[in-house]
Amino acid sequence: MVAFLTRRFLASLLVLLIASYIVYVLTCYSGNPLQDLLASNARNKDELIAQRVALLHLDVSPFLRYFIWLGGVLSVFTGHFTLGDAINGQPVTAQLGSAMWSTLQLVTTAAIIAIIFGVIIGIATALRQYSAFDYGATFLSFLFFSLPIFWLAVMLKQYVAIGFNNFLQDPVISPIVITVLALISGVVWLGIIGGSARRRLIVFVTAAVATALILTALSVTKWFDDPGLGIVIVTLIGVGFAFLVTALSTGLENRKALYASLVTVAVGAALYYPLQYVFPFMSFWLMLVLAIVAVGVGLLVGWLFGGHDRWISGRTAAITAVLMGLTIMLDRYMQVWSLYSNSSSIGGRPIATIGAVTPGLSGDFWVSGIDSFAHILLPTLALMLASLASYSRYSRASMLDVMNQDYIRTARSKGLTERTVVMRHAFRNALIPIVTIITLDFGALIGGAIVTEQVFSWQGMGALFQQAINQTDVNTVMGVFLVTGIAAIVFNAVADTVYSALDPRIRVTA
Repeated sequence: MVAFLTRRFLASLLVLLIASYIVYVLTCYSGNPLQDLLASNARNKDELIAQRVALLHLDVSPFLRYFIWLGGVLSVFTGHFTLGDAINGQPVTAQLGSAMWSTLQLVTTAAIIAIIFGVIIGIATALRQYSAFDYGATFLSFLFFSLPIFWLAVMLKQYVAIGFNNFLQDPVISPIVITVLALISGVVWLGIIGGSARRRLIVFVTAAVATALILTALSVTKWFDDPGLGIVIVTLIGVGFAFLVTALSTGLENRKALYASLVTVAVGAALYYPLQYVFPFMSFWLMLVLAIVAVGVGLLVGWLFGGHDRWISGRTAAITAVLMGLTIMLDRYMQVWSLYSNSSSIGGRPIATIGAVTPGLSGDFWVSGIDSFAHILLPTLALMLASLASYSRYSRASMLDVMNQDYIRTARSKGLTERTVVMRHAFRNALIPIVTIITLDFGALIGGAIVTEQVFSWQGMGALFQQAINQTDVNTVMGVFLVTGIAAIVFNAVADTVYSALDPRIRVTA
């Protein structure tokens, strides 16, 4: 493994070196970095031009100037790493640090959500091939995949941000909207569950009525003015997670794992009110400690219930504990929503359309978290919808290919349950081609989502790269290129490692 990764790293490094030279020279000849100064009417124009020429070594041929830049990069081995100065005189490393953090916030959130839901939808449609659910998911996937990202971003601004902010001025849902949404909900659940005509009719009526009742209750109680879940809803959601995680992880027939998960939910419900006294002092590190404690409690409860399957029960209970903790945190964020929305900096319009933070806003951990969510929501949705479509299609195709393999038929003929066949035999192998797509996409996104960042005024790697191209800021362009190239190398190595972990037949050797 080490020899293989070393060989791949050296080959990738050679490719990166050659590509960086070509990009550097082409960028140098793409424009004039002195253009703004030449068009200036400043009295000290000549001095400013001389300063920039000296700063950027513009008196050296681009073919040789590259090696000056490369020398700064290789100085990392001596502790003096530098990517040079930008056209405005600031170090490129400082600009990259700020832009990388903004981009990582954006693309990591969007990629994780798109991967989770894309894979789930793809696997579900493969298992329900040629059903109404399959046709509906396929239609929506191709629809979002074909939409231009800039148009999708503008529509999200108009209807998700501006429309929802207008709705919050008087959060009353009209009977027509309730009826339409109830019918849509009935059709969606009808397609997901399927079955006989009688069963589908029952599902349609149940989903439509439940949706209508919930929306009516939210409208009558003005829930959107002061949202919250409360201990009862939190507990019910936790119980649902316990059954869902157990069904996927071990099967509901494993009673010890199910009981361990339910006990974990009970522990979380018992700590609901004591945690309310801890939340005012919340910080990132305290949240991390609470997460570790939640995993530890789940493992302990699973170990106590486990019998001969202690690890399986512990794993199931730990996942349930984390989901229960996230639900309690979501409830806390909802409790603070009214305080955030009605603050003077927000003015009752919480969903932001531009930027990453609200200027002049002050608040604790929870207020800052809501502000980050309000700003990252729209760009995340734009990137997620575009990526989710491709992930769901790849997942569906991969799962269909695996489900038709001989070893799947053998597993079924041995009498294994469908859950075991799908989760333990098919799902794992179906992930192999998906890993390739995920790692390559994520590595590319590190370079920035140029169009999305432009629409939402998000100052990330994409916006920095575009600005550098417009100004012929060679050092900044090379900084973005270097980060993107290294990310591609790293995620290719990650993909090779994950392959061998998913499929024991794949061995990475020298």
